[in-house]
Formats: sequence, C-alpha cells, structure tokens
Amino acid sequence: MILYPAIDLKDGQCVRLLKGEMEAATVFSDDPGAQAASFQAAGAEWLHIVDLNGAFAGEPVNAGAVERILRNLSIPAQLGGGIRDMATIEAWLSKGLARVILGTVAVEDPDLVREAARAFPGQVAVGLDARGGNVATRGWAEDTDMTVTDLARAFEDAGIAAIIYTDIDRDGAMGGPNIAATEILARAVSVPIIASGGVSSMDDLMRLKDTGVISGAISGRALYDGAIDLTDALARLKA
Repeated sequence: MILYPAIDLKDGQCVRLLKGEMEAATVFSDDPGAQAASFQAAGAEWLHIVDLNGAFAGEPVNAGAVERILRNLSIPAQLGGGIRDMATIEAWLSKGLARVILGTVAVEDPDLVREAARAFPGQVAVGLDARGGNVATRGWAEDTDMTVTDLARAFEDAGIAAIIYTDIDRDGAMGGPNIAATEILARAVSVPIIASGGVSSMDDLMRLKDTGVISGAISGRALYDGAIDLTDALARLKA
C-alpha cells in the first residue's frame, strides 16, 4: 500500500482543514516547495497535492505554489482542486504532474473524465468526496444525492488510474479513517482505491493495509503533527 503525504494549498501556504471548512485552516508551512522536498527526502514515493482555493473557484489558484513543488520533486505527484476542463488537464500534465484528480466534474461532466482518461492513460484519477455516504462537490460545499459506490461504478470501464475516496467528516479530525466504508468501496469496484480523511496513526495505516484491497492512503495533519513518522511508516508498510 502506497502512503501519499499530502500538501493542501490555501493562499500559497501548506494548511490542513478541519472537516473541509476553509475558515478552520491550520497553517503548517509557508514554503510548499521545501515541504515537498522534505517528504521526498524522508522516502516518499508519491505526493498528493490539493489546490483548496481552486476547488472553490473552479480553476487553478495556487498554480505558482504547485509549480514550485514540482521543481523540487523527482517523485511523481498527483493534484486535485479546480481541474474542470481538458485545457487545464493538459496544462498540468505538461508541467510534470504524474496524475490529475477530477472531482466536481466527475459528477457534473462525466464525459470529460472519460475523454481525459482515454487521452492520458494512467494519468487521470477521480476524487470521490463523501459526506454521509453521498458525494459532495465544489470544494465539499455542495452535497448531492449520488452515493459514492454508484458514482465509482459509473467509471469502472473508463480507464481511470485510481479513485481517491475522502470521508469529509473524518478529514483533519485525527479520529481515524472510515476503514469500513473504504473497504466496502474497494470491494465493489476493480479500480484501485486510495483512502483519505482521518488517517492519524500507524495503526490506521496498518488496518487499511490489512484489508488487502486498499491500494493507498493519504495523510497530512498526522505527518505535520508528528503523530506518524513518515520514514518509519514507509518502512513498515513495505515490510
């Protein structure tokens, strides 16, 4: 199982939100490039980046910070937030991103997801953010009546690289991920599932790994707070 250290960008800084609330942001670093380099130096094999402002605005907002991160990396990175048209997808991939994450458009324009997955094999993931089991969009500000499993199954044959499943109520709360719901989703579809939201301890990571069906986990606040030591976690996940 791959551990993805997370860098969430708000106003050019590395932050973590509590349950997706922008006003509940804690700043952990004002140098995203240096933070990315430190994760890489600790042994990370991937990096997860979110443009939080972009998720609300519907277009990239923290592009400068993302580009600084990419200049500091030799490992692959995936980015979500405000990516809602083919031109933006093409632009980011041309700048060195390994994978773009499409969230809101997966609900509002599923044909774009399919088109992008065909055009860029292995480089398009879908972000499914859930509140109470139903998908939320536009930076988690709008709820839908579509279940996570139904939306995931709709992309089963689209050729996407992965699904990032976030339980919004767990995100940033340090209360542990929704392992049961994530495992159910992973067993319902053949697309690799990456768990996000609430991963706060080594025990959480091992329990996710022990399901045998979850391909990755994203953690942010726990790494910044020191609740998870990245180098140790990577070694134990490989053991």
